[in-house]
Amino acid sequence: MAGSGFWLLVHVVGILGFVLGLILNHLMPLFLRNIEPVPKGTFGWPLLGETLGFLKPHPSNSLGNFLLHHCSRYGKVFKSHLFLSPTVVSCDEELNYFILQNEGKLFECSYPKPIHGILGKSSMLVAVGETHKRLRNVALSLLTITKSKPDFLTDIETTAISILHSWKHTNQLIFTEEARKFTFNVIVKQVLGLAPDDPQTIQILEDFLTFMRGLISLPLYIPGTPYAKAVQARSRICSTVKAIIEERRRRNVAENSFRKRCDFLETLLGVDSLSEGEKVSFVLDSLLGGYETTSLLLTMVVSFLSHSPSALQRLKAEHQSIRTVKQKDDRLNWEDYKKMEFTQNVINEALRYGNIVKFVHRKALKDVKFRDHLIPCGWKVLPVFSAVHLDPSLHASSLQFHPWRWERQDQMLKKSFTPFGGGSRCCPGSELAKVEVAFFLHHLVQTFRWRTEEDDLPTAYPYVEFKRGLVLYLEPLAHT
Repeated sequence: MAGSGFWLLVHVVGILGFVLGLILNHLMPLFLRNIEPVPKGTFGWPLLGETLGFLKPHPSNSLGNFLLHHCSRYGKVFKSHLFLSPTVVSCDEELNYFILQNEGKLFECSYPKPIHGILGKSSMLVAVGETHKRLRNVALSLLTITKSKPDFLTDIETTAISILHSWKHTNQLIFTEEARKFTFNVIVKQVLGLAPDDPQTIQILEDFLTFMRGLISLPLYIPGTPYAKAVQARSRICSTVKAIIEERRRRNVAENSFRKRCDFLETLLGVDSLSEGEKVSFVLDSLLGGYETTSLLLTMVVSFLSHSPSALQRLKAEHQSIRTVKQKDDRLNWEDYKKMEFTQNVINEALRYGNIVKFVHRKALKDVKFRDHLIPCGWKVLPVFSAVHLDPSLHASSLQFHPWRWERQDQMLKKSFTPFGGGSRCCPGSELAKVEVAFFLHHLVQTFRWRTEEDDLPTAYPYVEFKRGLVLYLEPLAHT
C-alpha cells in the first residue's frame, strides 16, 4: 500500500507540474516582456487564449467581430494568445509585407502540429528552409513544363465543356460539388495522366474528400474522428500514387526510354533531388493546391457575379467577342486568354473581396523590431491578408464587389494585394488557377443564366466554405 501511495503522489505531482507548466507558458510572456514595447492586446483565457473568438465564423468578405473589436481597441497590430502560443496579429499592410519578404531570415512558416500530422513532414506547405526552397524550385520547373504541353489548355477546356454538358437536363445543382469535380479532374489529368472515369481517379477523389474534411477538423487522433480518417485517407492516397508511379516505371522499361512521355509525372520521376517519399508527397501537394483553392475561387466568382448584373454583362460581352472570331469547334489558346482582361479583373476582385486565405502562420526566429513594436523570438505571427484586402484606406469602397477597380494599375501593388501569399512562399500555381477559372467562365456565361440565394455566401471558418454549397438555379440560353 505504501508503494501504491508513493506512485499516486508521483502522478499527482506530475499532473500538477504539467498544468503549472502550461499556465506559466501562457503567463511568462506577460512578465518577461512587460517592459518591452510588445504590441498592446490581451491573452484571454489560459491555454485556449482567444483562439475560439478568432476562429468564430463570419462572412469571408468581412473582418469579423474579433478583428474589428481588437483593431479598434489596440490598433492594426496587437498581441493575443492563439493556437496555444503567444501571438502577434498583423492587420497592417507594411508589416504583412515585411513578414512575407523576410521568410527564412526573421520569420519562418509555423503551422500547428496537427496540420503536419495530416499533410506529412515532406509537404511543401509546412517545409521550411532549404527543404522548402528545393521543393519550390521543383514545383516551378514542373509547372513550366506542364504549361508548355500542347494539350494543357485543351484538357482544361474539354473538362469544362464536359461538366457543363452534364447540366443539360438540370435546373438546380450544388455548385461547390461541380467546381470541385472540374478542378479535380483537371489536376488529376495534368499530374497523374488519369481520365475522370478511371477507377483510380474515383478512388483518389473519395479519399481526397475525406482528407479535406479532416484538414479542418478538431485534431483528435481517435478512431472514427474526421482527423483520424483524414490521416488514414492520406495514407491510402499515397499508396495509390506509389502504385501509379511504379506502373509508369514498369511501362517505361517495357516501351524503352526513348518513348517516354514528357509530362508532369515523367519529369517528377527524373528529379534526383527528391526522395521517393518526397515525390509522393509532392503529388499530394499538387492535388491539394490544384483542387480546393481553385474550386473555391471559381465558386466565389460565380457567386459574386450572380449579385452583380453589370459585371456579369461586361464579362459575357468579352467572351462573346472572343468567340465571334473563332469557328464553332475552335479551342481556346493563350492569345484568347490574354484577351480576357475584364475576366482577370473579376478574378482579382473575387480574390480580394472573398479572401480564400484569410491569414498564414509564421514564427519569429529572433527578436524583431518593427516601427515601435517588438515581436519576441519564438512568438507566432499571423499576417491577416483579409484585413488589408478590406481596408478602405487601401481599396476604395472595399466592402463592395467592383471588378472595375482593377483597371487602375496601382491596384496591383504587391503590398495591398496578396491573395496567393508573397515572398518565397508565394503560390507557384496561381496562374494555372486563373486559367482554369477563365476557361470555365468562357463557356458558362455563353451556355446558362443562373441565380443564387441572397444569403448563400462564403463564410470563413477560418477556411472558407458555402454553408449550403452555393445552390445554382439554371436556365439554358436560347442558342444552346
